[in-house]
Amino acid sequence: MRCARKKGPTSFALVLLQETRAQAVIETAVAVPVLLVCALIAYNLALFSAASARFDRVAPDVVIAQAVSPSGDDVSSAADAVAEELERAMGGYPVEVEVREEDGEKAAGASVLSLVAAPRTYVCVMRFNPWPRDFSVAGVRAGIPAVLVRERAVTIDPWRSGVIA
Repeated sequence: MRCARKKGPTSFALVLLQETRAQAVIETAVAVPVLLVCALIAYNLALFSAASARFDRVAPDVVIAQAVSPSGDDVSSAADAVAEELERAMGGYPVEVEVREEDGEKAAGASVLSLVAAPRTYVCVMRFNPWPRDFSVAGVRAGIPAVLVRERAVTIDPWRSGVIA
Protein backbone atom coordinates (compact mmCIF):
# COMPACT_ATOMS: atom_id res chain seq x y z
CA MET A 1 0.00 0.00 0.00
CA ARG A 2 1.30 3.31 -0.98
CA CYS A 3 1.15 6.30 1.26
CA ALA A 4 -0.61 9.27 -0.32
CA ARG A 5 1.21 12.54 0.19
CA LYS A 6 -0.32 15.91 -0.13
CA LYS A 7 1.10 18.06 -2.85
CA GLY A 8 2.18 21.47 -1.55
CA PRO A 9 4.97 23.98 -1.75
CA THR A 10 8.33 22.74 -0.74
CA SER A 11 10.49 24.51 1.77
CA PHE A 12 12.69 25.90 -1.05
CA ALA A 13 9.67 27.52 -2.70
CA LEU A 14 8.63 29.11 0.60
CA VAL A 15 12.09 30.59 1.14
CA LEU A 16 12.16 31.93 -2.43
CA LEU A 17 8.71 33.51 -2.00
CA GLN A 18 9.73 35.20 1.27
CA GLU A 19 12.92 36.60 -0.29
CA THR A 20 10.90 38.10 -3.13
CA ARG A 21 8.51 39.79 -0.70
CA ALA A 22 11.39 41.20 1.34
CA GLN A 23 13.00 42.58 -1.80
CA ALA A 24 9.87 44.56 -2.64
CA VAL A 25 9.81 46.08 0.86
CA ILE A 26 13.43 47.19 0.55
CA GLU A 27 12.87 48.63 -2.93
CA THR A 28 9.86 50.56 -1.63
CA ALA A 29 11.83 51.88 1.37
CA VAL A 30 14.53 53.17 -0.98
CA ALA A 31 12.19 54.59 -3.66
CA VAL A 32 9.68 56.46 -1.45
CA PRO A 33 12.09 59.15 -0.11
CA VAL A 34 13.39 59.79 -3.62
CA LEU A 35 9.84 60.13 -4.94
CA LEU A 36 8.92 62.49 -2.08
CA VAL A 37 11.89 64.76 -2.84
CA CYS A 38 10.96 64.78 -6.55
CA ALA A 39 7.35 65.64 -5.65
CA LEU A 40 8.50 68.53 -3.41
CA ILE A 41 10.71 69.89 -6.20
CA ALA A 42 7.85 69.67 -8.70
CA TYR A 43 5.46 71.36 -6.23
CA ASN A 44 7.88 74.24 -5.57
CA LEU A 45 8.59 74.76 -9.28
CA ALA A 46 4.87 74.80 -10.08
CA LEU A 47 4.23 77.31 -7.29
CA PHE A 48 7.13 79.50 -8.47
CA SER A 49 5.83 79.38 -12.05
CA ALA A 50 2.37 80.47 -10.93
CA ALA A 51 3.81 83.25 -8.74
CA SER A 52 6.06 84.44 -11.59
CA ALA A 53 3.14 84.57 -14.01
CA ARG A 54 1.10 86.62 -11.56
CA PHE A 55 4.07 88.90 -10.77
CA ASP A 56 4.79 89.54 -14.47
CA ARG A 57 1.12 90.38 -15.08
CA VAL A 58 0.59 92.58 -12.01
CA ALA A 59 3.90 94.50 -11.76
CA PRO A 60 3.40 96.84 -14.77
CA ASP A 61 -0.17 97.65 -13.70
CA VAL A 62 0.89 98.45 -10.13
CA VAL A 63 3.80 100.62 -11.31
CA ILE A 64 1.53 102.57 -13.65
CA ALA A 65 -1.11 103.01 -10.95
CA GLN A 66 1.22 103.97 -8.10
CA ALA A 67 4.38 105.50 -9.57
CA VAL A 68 3.22 107.77 -12.38
CA SER A 69 2.16 110.52 -10.01
CA PRO A 70 3.66 109.84 -6.57
CA SER A 71 2.30 111.72 -3.60
CA GLY A 72 4.76 114.42 -2.57
CA ASP A 73 8.18 115.13 -4.02
CA ASP A 74 9.88 112.07 -2.57
CA VAL A 75 10.48 109.46 -5.26
CA SER A 76 11.29 106.77 -2.69
CA SER A 77 7.71 107.02 -1.43
CA ALA A 78 6.57 105.94 -4.91
CA ALA A 79 8.82 102.88 -4.73
CA ASP A 80 7.46 102.09 -1.26
CA ALA A 81 3.88 102.44 -2.50
CA VAL A 82 4.61 100.12 -5.42
CA ALA A 83 6.21 97.58 -3.05
CA GLU A 84 3.19 97.68 -0.71
CA GLU A 85 0.74 97.13 -3.55
CA LEU A 86 2.81 94.30 -5.01
CA GLU A 87 2.97 92.63 -1.58
CA ARG A 88 -0.81 92.85 -1.38
CA ALA A 89 -1.26 91.52 -4.93
CA MET A 90 1.07 88.56 -4.24
CA GLY A 91 -0.64 87.75 -0.93
CA GLY A 92 -1.25 84.04 -1.54
CA TYR A 93 2.35 83.18 -2.34
CA PRO A 94 5.41 82.84 -0.05
CA VAL A 95 7.32 85.71 -1.67
CA GLU A 96 9.17 88.84 -0.65
CA VAL A 97 8.89 91.89 -2.90
CA GLU A 98 11.45 94.66 -3.28
CA VAL A 99 11.18 97.71 -5.56
CA ARG A 100 13.98 100.07 -6.46
CA GLU A 101 13.76 103.14 -8.65
CA GLU A 102 16.35 104.04 -11.27
CA ASP A 103 16.28 107.49 -12.77
CA GLY A 104 17.06 107.70 -16.48
CA GLU A 105 19.10 110.84 -15.90
CA LYS A 106 21.37 109.13 -13.37
CA ALA A 107 22.01 106.27 -15.73
CA ALA A 108 22.86 108.56 -18.67
CA GLY A 109 24.97 110.99 -16.62
CA ALA A 110 24.48 114.73 -16.19
CA SER A 111 22.68 116.32 -19.10
CA VAL A 112 22.05 119.86 -20.27
CA LEU A 113 18.29 119.48 -19.90
CA SER A 114 18.27 118.62 -16.21
CA LEU A 115 14.90 120.29 -15.71
CA VAL A 116 13.18 117.86 -18.08
CA ALA A 117 12.02 114.76 -16.25
CA ALA A 118 13.62 111.65 -17.66
CA PRO A 119 11.85 108.32 -17.89
CA ARG A 120 12.03 106.36 -14.66
CA THR A 121 12.61 102.66 -14.40
CA TYR A 122 11.17 100.71 -11.49
CA VAL A 123 12.87 97.36 -10.96
CA CYS A 124 10.53 94.99 -9.13
CA VAL A 125 12.21 91.95 -7.58
CA MET A 126 10.30 88.91 -6.28
CA ARG A 127 12.10 86.38 -4.03
CA PHE A 128 10.41 83.00 -3.66
CA ASN A 129 11.20 80.84 -0.63
CA PRO A 130 10.65 77.12 -1.39
CA TRP A 131 8.74 74.92 1.05
CA PRO A 132 9.84 73.31 3.41
CA ARG A 133 12.48 75.84 4.37
CA ASP A 134 13.98 73.98 7.35
CA PHE A 135 13.28 70.47 8.56
CA SER A 136 14.86 67.83 10.77
CA VAL A 137 15.10 64.10 10.10
CA ALA A 138 16.43 61.87 12.88
CA GLY A 139 18.12 64.80 14.55
CA VAL A 140 19.84 65.97 11.38
CA ARG A 141 18.87 69.49 10.35
CA ALA A 142 18.40 70.02 6.66
CA GLY A 143 16.82 72.63 4.47
CA ILE A 144 16.64 74.29 1.12
CA PRO A 145 19.17 77.13 0.94
CA ALA A 146 18.09 78.29 -2.50
CA VAL A 147 15.89 81.32 -3.07
CA LEU A 148 14.36 81.72 -6.51
CA VAL A 149 14.39 85.29 -7.85
CA ARG A 150 12.25 86.91 -10.55
CA GLU A 151 12.96 90.46 -11.71
CA ARG A 152 10.75 92.74 -13.77
CA ALA A 153 11.80 96.23 -14.92
CA VAL A 154 9.08 98.71 -15.89
CA THR A 155 9.97 102.07 -17.44
CA ILE A 156 7.40 104.86 -17.32
CA ASP A 157 7.34 108.22 -19.00
CA PRO A 158 6.45 111.04 -16.60
CA TRP A 159 5.09 113.20 -19.43
CA ARG A 160 2.56 110.70 -20.73
CA SER A 161 0.42 109.33 -17.93
CA GLY A 162 -0.11 105.58 -18.00
CA VAL A 163 2.38 104.94 -20.80
CA ILE A 164 5.15 102.44 -20.48
CA ALA A 165 8.20 103.64 -22.38
